[in-house]
Amino acid sequence: MTPGRRRSSASPEPTIAPVSRLADRVLTGEIVLPKYQRAFVWSPHQVLTLLDSVLHNYPIGSLLLWETTDQLASEDTVAGLPVPPPRPGRPVRYILDGQQRLASIIGALHGGAGIWDVVYDLEAEHFVHRTPDTSTEAHIVPMRMVSSAGELFSQVATLPPELRERATELYEQFTNYLVPVVTLDHMSAEESAEVFVRINSTGTTMNIVDVARAGTWSPDFDLKDEIESLLQVLDAKNYGRVDTKTMLRTIAVAAGFGFSLKDINRLREVDKGRLRQAVGEAAKAAERAVDFLSTQIRTPTADALPYYNQFAVLVEVFRQLPKPSSAQYEALRRWFWLTASGEYFKGWSEAQMGPDLQAITAFAEGEAAEIDTGAALPRSALWWRSAFSKRNAPSKLLALILAYEDPLDLLTGQRIDVGKALSWQNDKEFHHFFPKAYLRSREGNWSGTALMLG
Repeated sequence: MTPGRRRSSASPEPTIAPVSRLADRVLTGEIVLPKYQRAFVWSPHQVLTLLDSVLHNYPIGSLLLWETTDQLASEDTVAGLPVPPPRPGRPVRYILDGQQRLASIIGALHGGAGIWDVVYDLEAEHFVHRTPDTSTEAHIVPMRMVSSAGELFSQVATLPPELRERATELYEQFTNYLVPVVTLDHMSAEESAEVFVRINSTGTTMNIVDVARAGTWSPDFDLKDEIESLLQVLDAKNYGRVDTKTMLRTIAVAAGFGFSLKDINRLREVDKGRLRQAVGEAAKAAERAVDFLSTQIRTPTADALPYYNQFAVLVEVFRQLPKPSSAQYEALRRWFWLTASGEYFKGWSEAQMGPDLQAITAFAEGEAAEIDTGAALPRSALWWRSAFSKRNAPSKLLALILAYEDPLDLLTGQRIDVGKALSWQNDKEFHHFFPKAYLRSREGNWSGTALMLG
């Protein structure tokens, strides 16, 4: 057992409760979703399958709650519906396991928008998500009516007896369906987060950000907020954002570990003071990395980077080496173009990450003139094996190479606005580099290139 944590006084005993009553307790604030829980991640199909399981009286698993008078940061919406905050001094039950299932029930019975807009076809006897083409006839029952007997039976009053009987079964099943509920107590907030991580290591897989957040969570520390503060550094530079996993890599290496997912998982070993320090160091280094990428490489936004992991490495370089020399800047430029053109980060593995970190340290300490990553020289196949697309690294690299040379509009002779031309939200902007009319006026493969680049 982790030192300093108390062992529960007795094994938790399960109780049985109607799922509709549990949904009501969430909406009244008696059962609460703690902040360290992940967002809703179920697919529409999973929601429909769960509802079908309830209707057929199939087991859907138990719920795990934690009862405490501690006031934790909690979500103010569940399934898109507002929920009241916990009342100070009153016992609260936080959901540790079963959020996706309970949110699905709440959304279907009390919501009605987006993924929660579910209807039950009494004739076909199946659940579907409503679309603009969905019938509005009486046998198509919106699931939100199932939480109100008056609405439901008014809807089906004119239907044949067999369909009215099915509506009654639908109502009774969702009103009376029972689920086991296990409630824990005598537990600290940090321990509840640890239980959440362990329980949720099965089922719908949590991504690494979810795991790291829950594993490091405490009432006065939320890794999600710390990552957001890092991303705001990029916002302040008008650079756009990289993904949160990349930012987690920068925090893990700043905390003394490395870039890998195993290193990210080790963040739970670090005290909160050191974690905040690591975030602060990564934030300062991220500013320098953005300045380098903007001025030395001329990437106008993060989205123009061939590989986000290049950003993670550069943040660590500038954390260890805040003020590179002119020769080191030259080496960093070579490193960027070599790793991008050699596709070094296409499959950045844990076996590469350790040596890369050693190479960064040797470079920062002046023991090496280059960051020795062992990246291969680019191959000619890089340019013809992939179609031009805003999503692949070779296309981004090609655009960056062109942008680096201060390109001119071939029709007007004016300097191209590189930031606009590299707007990946609108890949039509690439015609600034390759005007269709200009390329079609050339013979050979130029016309094919024009069509490819659109």
